[in-house]
Amino acid sequence: MAENIHPMAPEYLPAFLPNADGSDALFTGVIIGTVLLIVVLGSFYFTLHSIPEKMAHESNSMQFQVIGILALLALFTHNNLYWVIALLLAAVRFPDFLTPIESISKSLEHMRKQGDKDA
Repeated sequence: MAENIHPMAPEYLPAFLPNADGSDALFTGVIIGTVLLIVVLGSFYFTLHSIPEKMAHESNSMQFQVIGILALLALFTHNNLYWVIALLLAAVRFPDFLTPIESISKSLEHMRKQGDKDA
């Protein structure tokens, strides 16, 4: 191995220098570390943006759709206000006004059919 080193080279060469065959361990390590860091940070970013949708998953579908749209807008526009609004909407449960109105409508329809039979 000693015969391959140039006579003017120092006795000790740092480990971060590329080898004579062109392989560069430091460069390879930095590339692998950068790719892993991007994947981990991207996964964290997408998980963070899905928090409002996970919170609103059990709520009614209209509220869930609005929260999903706001979360997507926040994801693509990088406008944090949309994400905060989606988080607040997911935290607040709105009362269901449609079910009692549908029940009243069905009852009135039933009463109308009863009135048509009597007449």
